[in-house]
Amino acid sequence: MTQMMNRYPYLTAMPRIFILSILMFLFSCDSKKDLATVTNLDIEKYAGTWYEIAKLPNSFERGLTCVKAKYTPLANGKIEVINSGKKLSDGAWKEITGKAKVPDKAYPGRLKVTFFWPFAGDYYVIDLADDYSYSLVGNPGRDYLWILSRTPQIPEVIYTQLLEKAKSHGFPVDKVEKMDQSCEMPKEE
Repeated sequence: MTQMMNRYPYLTAMPRIFILSILMFLFSCDSKKDLATVTNLDIEKYAGTWYEIAKLPNSFERGLTCVKAKYTPLANGKIEVINSGKKLSDGAWKEITGKAKVPDKAYPGRLKVTFFWPFAGDYYVIDLADDYSYSLVGNPGRDYLWILSRTPQIPEVIYTQLLEKAKSHGFPVDKVEKMDQSCEMPKEE
């Protein structure tokens, strides 16, 4: 082996070149395109139930209808997130609980949400009604997008404005799907 290394000295450098190449590739990728968010977000006002009006399709909501989210501020500064929806296959309600936090107080509209530790996703509040009646949420990769409302439906003019805002931020709004909210919701405890 030593003879081979002496004869081909570049072989000793191969692992380092390989690792360096991977690091250069990873750091040169623009995986976090900038996405403007709201500059003010009062978590106490944002708390409560939000109905999903529309979304970009995603795997974790596949087969669900009447999806909603409930946000509850916790004493430790985090936010409890409970997402629920009705399964189209059997009509049963499915629920998952996670935690959210604002990692940088300078950007209150940029949250991190965790449902399965240690994995956290970006939850960026892109637009928010002054009265906190509707919200546009996405991620920097532009592959997740939600239009949320305090009520099961929103006026078409607001829906259209939110789609235009999402489009102006580079989201593929032609793929957005409306969510059916006509289900009878289970009683909240």
